[in-house]
Amino acid sequence: MKNKILIGTLLVAFVLAVTGCEEKGPAEKAGEKIDNVASDIKDNTKDALDKADDTVEDAGDKIENKTD
Repeated sequence: MKNKILIGTLLVAFVLAVTGCEEKGPAEKAGEKIDNVASDIKDNTKDALDKADDTVEDAGDKIENKTD
């Protein structure tokens, strides 16, 4: 009898846990938005740094060509 009660209790707990995980709460949604914004900032920063690096490299090449 104890095994049936234990199995029933575990089954109910499992179903509740699985059901609770399906819907995203406001904190999880906000966290995802923050993650997306952080990822966008990272990508934009990398692009800007790559562009700045190219500009500096081009300027260095021009200076080198003028001094040759």
